[in-house]
Amino acid sequence: MSRLPHVADGPYAPPVPAHELTVTSADGARLHVEVHGPENAPAVVLSHGWCCSTAFWAAQIRELAADHRVVAYDQRGHGRSPANPAYGTEPLADDLEAVLKATLAPGEQAVIAGHSMGGMTLMAAATRPAVREHAAAVLLCSTGSARLVPSATVVPLREGRVRTWLTRRILGSRAPLGPVTPAARRILKYGTMGPGSAPDMVEACARIVHACPRRVRYGWSHVLDLLDLDHGVRELRMPVEVVVGTADRLTPPVHARALAAALPDCVGLTELPGLGHMTPVEAPDLVTGKIRALAAAHMPGARDERSARTAAPTAAPTGVQTAAAPTGVQTAAAPTGVQTAAVQTEESA
Repeated sequence: MSRLPHVADGPYAPPVPAHELTVTSADGARLHVEVHGPENAPAVVLSHGWCCSTAFWAAQIRELAADHRVVAYDQRGHGRSPANPAYGTEPLADDLEAVLKATLAPGEQAVIAGHSMGGMTLMAAATRPAVREHAAAVLLCSTGSARLVPSATVVPLREGRVRTWLTRRILGSRAPLGPVTPAARRILKYGTMGPGSAPDMVEACARIVHACPRRVRYGWSHVLDLLDLDHGVRELRMPVEVVVGTADRLTPPVHARALAAALPDCVGLTELPGLGHMTPVEAPDLVTGKIRALAAAHMPGARDERSARTAAPTAAPTGVQTAAAPTGVQTAAAPTGVQTAAVQTEESA
């Protein structure tokens, strides 16, 4: 029945940052920002999704901070960033730009990873000078650019007006989520995670999502309902990799495939069989590996740092993406342009 905003121990417990700061966005919104890892290490910036917080990236932060400077921030109204009356894609872009300017030196580049609404933030900010200046490469996890509600499969009906209406009512509900109970975990797992998600994954996500204020959840649901960022996808001109779970009910694989087709420089599309919408939590090692690989391939400092630590696999040719498989994750040959990775879960083990 606890209302703690995150789990207190285990792989999904948020690590203590090296330092914290408050960044002010263009309209005065205050954003909570955490910085982890060595001060002069290659940079990674993490942007979380709807109803989440910096705690969502706990597993990635813990591993990457060993040899990267990791910047994570709470989207406005989420986590420790105060609520703000401005909802929309432009404020999201303003916020990311403000964080990049405040945490990266002029000309310094980073790998920027966005999950769900965090990926949409990158699409919204694609033409912003700070993104053009600082983004060496981008990872888009479980996200889409338009028609999110009509394509969602949370309601088990055929696509059409009835399903869209019901989905809009569910995702845009004003009802409080209440405490994290067994029933709440089951509901969240059904809607946002794969059927084989381990209990600790479900618990971590449930605590984070249930901590999001009701009015913030409701306000951003309307932005996502009306989302149209197809133009922003075409402006992401840096190398971009896309990851999606095949059991994602909120942003099904059709979105990832559309992104991969529209991106000017898509360096890989990975579909994770049986995984849901919360890919950084459901496949933490694989997502971390993708970020590391992008840094090694597109940031010389990160490549040098990686080489100094261990002999790592060489970067794959364009269009063929490989990643060191974490425990329980195996990479397999896939059709041209798409990589699949089999993720072993507790139910399939």
